[in-house]
Amino acid sequence: MVNRKEARRVFEIIRLLEQEYGEAECALHHEDAYQLLVATILSAQCTDARVNLVTPALFRRYPDPHALAQAELDELQELIRSTGFFRNKARSLQGSGRRLVDEFDGEVPSNMPDLLKLPGVARKTANVVLGTAYGIASGVVVDTHVGRLSRRLGLTYEKTPVKVEKDLMGMIPREEWINFAHRLIHHGRRVCQSRRPRCGECAFADLCPRVGVLTQESAR
Repeated sequence: MVNRKEARRVFEIIRLLEQEYGEAECALHHEDAYQLLVATILSAQCTDARVNLVTPALFRRYPDPHALAQAELDELQELIRSTGFFRNKARSLQGSGRRLVDEFDGEVPSNMPDLLKLPGVARKTANVVLGTAYGIASGVVVDTHVGRLSRRLGLTYEKTPVKVEKDLMGMIPREEWINFAHRLIHHGRRVCQSRRPRCGECAFADLCPRVGVLTQESAR
């Protein structure tokens, strides 16, 4: 249960996020749910920018789940090598393509339980697909930026993505779940960076229990 004072602080964080990053959206380039699914699987332990460099050739070679299901692992691995962990990712992509074809008629599911059946898909990837491709607020996307900033802002003290997500879902209104994650990710990239947070430029400085401390720690 969130007390009134904390609820007002959370509301103000949400308001400022909209004010600062109202146009924020998923940084992964895609045209449909299939492309977003593939790109999100590739984004594990990899920057979105790198994924966006890789996916144009990948989507030309494998334009749909049917093509991906028939992919040769060696060829698939070479196409995605620069994203890191390419062997595991190639197996996940090939396996997801096959399951999409075999169980879902080549369509990317629009619900959490079915998405979680796909190789390489956990809650973060499923939330990205549901929120961005289908506009379904199934949960809050918790990537490294969302986890880090949520802890810095005192919205959670948990370390694992699942527990962080549970805390955020308990205090962020459901209608804000999708945009909250997009906007917080943008703030993490532009201002509240991991090693050198720019607290002096932060719109949330007055609301952050770690302001100043983060700057001092990064200078050590």
